[in-house]
Amino acid sequence: MNSVDSSIETYLSTIHFSHFSTQSIQAIAGLYTCKGLVLIPVLWWMWFQQDERRAWRRELLVATLLSGIVAFFVARLLTHWLPFRARPLYNTELHLQFASSATTGAALADWSSFPSDHAMLWMAIATGIFLVERRIGVLALIYTVLFICVPRAYLGFHYPSDLLMGAVMGIAITWIMTRDAIRVRYATPLLRWIERHPSPSAMLAFILSIQLIMQFDELRNLASDVFTYL
Repeated sequence: MNSVDSSIETYLSTIHFSHFSTQSIQAIAGLYTCKGLVLIPVLWWMWFQQDERRAWRRELLVATLLSGIVAFFVARLLTHWLPFRARPLYNTELHLQFASSATTGAALADWSSFPSDHAMLWMAIATGIFLVERRIGVLALIYTVLFICVPRAYLGFHYPSDLLMGAVMGIAITWIMTRDAIRVRYATPLLRWIERHPSPSAMLAFILSIQLIMQFDELRNLASDVFTYL
């Protein structure tokens, strides 16, 4: 662990709010409502805007949604491929007492801390929103930092470097996938298919949006149970 991570986590562990405030921060960090259910609806709102930039905007939104999926699964793969890093909450070398209890993040004990899949996924989505509409995108980026990333550092779920590198990788994935030379290879033909088949595409987009909001938790749990059974 680097000294910056250690210093920041030590400082955060000394900040104590009221019981209500602490419970609120834990709720913000844990509820899907405070993460994907804020950002994904913004993509839908942008999708149905009617103006001369409609085709371009829809291409970017398709690229943004796929960027989020790629960012999430890259983050999950990296947590398995890279050396295991215990989360601050479970790092006995730190000797710190965080606002969250050990039971609050018990499900995270076996997951490596680096990189943060939350930061990668939602910074990828927020970056896409920024590329489509700058003013709304700035708010999306600020929201992602303050309401998705910071609470996870404060509660001891991640080190600052986990969140920073996750954010950087998420931004980079969206930036690369939305470049004209790359986007036209997959977003343009996909958009044509969507316009030719509005009913099935709307159904698939709805299902995909739900899974992104839930960060594929149920599917991953189902796959894990099936794998364990087999």
